[in-house]
Amino acid sequence: MIKFLRIITIIFFFILNGYAALAVENKILLKVNNELITSIDILNEINYLKSINQNINKLENNKIFEIARNSLIKDKIKEIAIGQIVNKIEINDKDFKRILISNYSKAGYTEIEKIDEHLAKFNINKEMLRKKMTINAIWNQFIYDKYASNIKIDTEKLKQDILKDENQTEYLLSEIFFDLQNNQSLDEKFDIIKKGIKEKGFENSALIYSISETSTSGGKIGWISENSVSPKILKKISEIKINEHTNPITIPGGFLILKLNEKRTTKRKIEFEEELNKIIKIKTNEQLNQFSNIFLNKIKKDVIINEL
Repeated sequence: MIKFLRIITIIFFFILNGYAALAVENKILLKVNNELITSIDILNEINYLKSINQNINKLENNKIFEIARNSLIKDKIKEIAIGQIVNKIEINDKDFKRILISNYSKAGYTEIEKIDEHLAKFNINKEMLRKKMTINAIWNQFIYDKYASNIKIDTEKLKQDILKDENQTEYLLSEIFFDLQNNQSLDEKFDIIKKGIKEKGFENSALIYSISETSTSGGKIGWISENSVSPKILKKISEIKINEHTNPITIPGGFLILKLNEKRTTKRKIEFEEELNKIIKIKTNEQLNQFSNIFLNKIKKDVIINEL
């Protein structure tokens, strides 16, 4: 533990003083099966997390270190699961730019030139970023291939919902998706998260507690139409006011806390097929994210993590 605190101090000295990653002595900190995580890896991950969500700067240094550490462990477990595939596939420049725009649009960057400028400010290693995104792209395809047949969407009901009302309510949501570990009760875990939300805010609590892929962006989901969420979740959202959050909602793989950031009702001319495909995509991604977390937790039990 003393060694880890020393490493944290060194890493944040260089971050706060604006030095590049090469200025830090590279130490092996963790071993995930046979995969190594070094102090340079941690520094690069912290820079990446800050570039995605600058609210992370409001957290204590040891908490930022822990978030970066857990994020890297998650990536290593994914890399182990997909095995040799990750070394055989490379994202081309066009797809890399598309993924960058998708990732950084939530931070307000939608043009590749602006994203490149933004990355340079944080000393982001582009090859590291490309590898990270390659791992996640292959993982997502792996999860889709494994669970596509388990996805359940009532297309006929969606069609009826789209047609029945030209007025549509949309919700700007953020999420914290979590599970229970070490015989912890739901009430105990929720009390911890509620305290975190009160002291650090919802976005930073998502960084700390959420196991969803949205955690790095502070749990931001974006605008969701009422037709794209289940009746159970819609009921919970309708019971809260703007800037409030729900109590935990039980879903496959864990529990979901939703925050309502904004709400709007629009009168629109429906492009039926476009709207239907949009909602199907949202529901598909929602279920795949749940399957991803379930499978990740399953294989994590067989992974040996050693602090060196």
